[in-house]
Amino acid sequence: MRILGIDPGLARVGYGVIETGPPMAMLDCGVISTEAGTSEGSRLVEIAADLRQLIRRWQPDLASVEKFFFYRSSNTIAVVQARGVLIMTLARFRIPIVEYPPMQIKLALAGHGHADKSDVQDAVMRELELTERPKPDDAADALAVALTAWFQR
Repeated sequence: MRILGIDPGLARVGYGVIETGPPMAMLDCGVISTEAGTSEGSRLVEIAADLRQLIRRWQPDLASVEKFFFYRSSNTIAVVQARGVLIMTLARFRIPIVEYPPMQIKLALAGHGHADKSDVQDAVMRELELTERPKPDDAADALAVALTAWFQR
């Protein structure tokens, strides 16, 4: 099974693609970046276009998306809008979607819901047999989201 993990954002959308194997392997990871100062609408269009390219390239069987929790932040609405574009794009390709909150991702990978980022990244490295931490953090987080989908199946 091929799983696409997504860590939503407006400036950077983390993505990670895993093959569940055996053996389990990371196929790709990175970020979809949008330029600050560009209109929000243009940034959302770019996110959708780049995600379509990823879907066509990797043809995932499942998408796993981190759930967004509301914080008092000036970019909350923009992140929620980006998440909506991501989910809509996945739905247009008829890719099943599962969603997990950060606490559940930490629990699935590190064994407790209050794990710190390094604990989660260590678990990603161990599960995917990586010799280096995936960079940037958004990509590593997306791999954790993908692994959570596999563990929770």
